[in-house]
Amino acid sequence: MTTTLNSFDAGATNLEEAITEAITEARTTCELDGSDSPGCAVAWDIVEELQAEKADQQQAKSKKTSLENYCDRHPDSVECLIYDV
Repeated sequence: MTTTLNSFDAGATNLEEAITEAITEARTTCELDGSDSPGCAVAWDIVEELQAEKADQQQAKSKKTSLENYCDRHPDSVECLIYDV
């Protein structure tokens, strides 16, 4: 089994691709090693973790405050400026 986790910093598209790849790899691993094998269980655990991360990211997006939403639309306004002191 050669399952690897990649960095998801590039956003939801890469995470979605990682989930698709992990599902494909989990199916292959379970076919080769058997559905009761430890490798199969680990492969599906990775799929589950990736899906949980995607759900967490979607939930974090929906919890923005009204100020955050305003600053997304108007990043140069005085209320949104951040100063390094």
